[in-house]
Amino acid sequence: MHPDIEDYALIGDQQTAALVGRDGSVDWLCLPRFDSAACFAKLLGDEDNGHWRIAPKGAERCTRRAYRPDTLVLDTEWETEDGAVRVTDLMPQRDRAPDVVRIVEGLSGEVTVHSVLRLRFDYGSIVPWVRRADGHRVAVAGPDSAWLRSEPEVRTWGEDFGTHAEFTVAAGEKVAFVLTWHPSHEPRPPLIDPYVSLEHSVEDWREWAAHCRYDGPHRDAVVRSLITLKALTYKPTGGIVAAPSTSLPEEPGGVRNWDYRFCWLRDSTLTLGALLSAGYLEEAEAWRDWLLRAVAGNPADLQIMYGVAGERRLPEFELPWLSGFAESTPVRIGNDAVNQLQLDVYGEVMDSLSLARLAGMRPQPQMWELQCALMEFLATAWREPDEGLWEVRGGRRQFVHSKVMTWVALDRAVRTLEAHPELGGGDLDGWRALRDEVHREVCEKGYDPVRNTFTQYYGSRELDASLLLVPRVGFLPPDDPRVVGTVDAIGAELTRDGLVRRYSTEGRRVDGLPGGEGTFLVCSFWYADALHATGRTKEARELFERLVGLANDVGLLAEEYDPVAGRQLGNFPQAFSHVGLVNTALALFGEERAG
Repeated sequence: MHPDIEDYALIGDQQTAALVGRDGSVDWLCLPRFDSAACFAKLLGDEDNGHWRIAPKGAERCTRRAYRPDTLVLDTEWETEDGAVRVTDLMPQRDRAPDVVRIVEGLSGEVTVHSVLRLRFDYGSIVPWVRRADGHRVAVAGPDSAWLRSEPEVRTWGEDFGTHAEFTVAAGEKVAFVLTWHPSHEPRPPLIDPYVSLEHSVEDWREWAAHCRYDGPHRDAVVRSLITLKALTYKPTGGIVAAPSTSLPEEPGGVRNWDYRFCWLRDSTLTLGALLSAGYLEEAEAWRDWLLRAVAGNPADLQIMYGVAGERRLPEFELPWLSGFAESTPVRIGNDAVNQLQLDVYGEVMDSLSLARLAGMRPQPQMWELQCALMEFLATAWREPDEGLWEVRGGRRQFVHSKVMTWVALDRAVRTLEAHPELGGGDLDGWRALRDEVHREVCEKGYDPVRNTFTQYYGSRELDASLLLVPRVGFLPPDDPRVVGTVDAIGAELTRDGLVRRYSTEGRRVDGLPGGEGTFLVCSFWYADALHATGRTKEARELFERLVGLANDVGLLAEEYDPVAGRQLGNFPQAFSHVGLVNTALALFGEERAG
């Protein structure tokens, strides 16, 4: 049986991340970056595609597991007939090289523990050459090298193209394993002390979590979400990946499997808002600065996503040797959506930079010049159809959300210049006039007066969960009858068991893809926000309580949820879902008890 998506927990060092199952197996890890090739790819295949399992001999799933409070340090415990044992997993913040630290500790009795390490570089396709050196097991293949050691040293042997170890621990005894990666042409990096690394990791994470200003209901869930966002941040640049995984399916056995190990401009405004409201100005500034570097250049060449350092080329291809999570193929690397036209990102960029100014972030040189260039391009391009925020592959349309975000871009440009006339430049009168024109067109062509709802695209009868953002971005006030009607229509037509789908995948397929998908968790958070904004706070809080309860046992959320099967779907953990949780908590409870 393949594990469920919610069976995994996350560890990471703010440059990459690993997924650890309830059975004690690290089944996914890309080194040295989030978007590097995986050396453990069992998540998308089988054991021969790479994994590292440490567990009591003969044991299956753990008895319990949890993060140490306010950290990304994971404790997994087993209770057996012979006693109890704990495995503590972490990835310390790196100096030069990435390390995975796994500390086995006896809790009671005397337990025999088995470790099996199968390194498979290049997404599970390359079996390395393994040798012994200086008390280590050293695996080398092409550009990759990994060193395994233990403290105290335990006997290891090779079997079935894996490195095995077996030892016993009594109460109070510990054995630490450290796996270190480095480029194969470089010398081995300095050794770390696993126990000191554990101590420092706990201290560092708790010190960071203590800066959270939110003190309302479900604070633990909010802090866990913020820690997850921090873990998905590529520290050298400040970019935040959408998820550390690729190709986890939106429908088991289906083809909606995408690579999310990149940074989306669309996430910027909501992420900035969450970080600023929770008290994390430094992280918000780093994300803003990444954004400015990434979008620099010709506004006509603005992409919807970039690599963690701002890379533009993210070609999509398939890995035929991987069978896929729960037989869901193809397994994709890269993302062709990078080449799509999605006009809403101009609105998100302008809104983000406006938010940064309002928050008092240190201004960056040429920021306003860049914004003016974006507006000059958008002034003519906004009339074009696009693929929209859901990155459809069924052809371009005049998506209402894209037009609303065009209005947002114009509105933020106007407001910025009105508040800061010293910036100079820009076409204030022209932007005002165009803002009004876009608003009129959306209300005329994107609104169905018979059903009293905005629609997915001009002339359609379809709905779209992105329409829930109309009041949030200020396009119309929450008490406008058209807003209330839209919220009611989405509640009636797009919800499944009380959770919200992005749009209908039945009948005419806007997205051009076969099969279905789960309900999108961020859309359900948007629905809670909209219910609250339109005066239905009791319903909003009830929905929020339910959404928090959908997190797995260690507080993590994937992209989607299947309310029928009761399981998480899509890439995991998903930054957008956790941003939604933070923002909705702040909207519902922030005024009551936020610091």
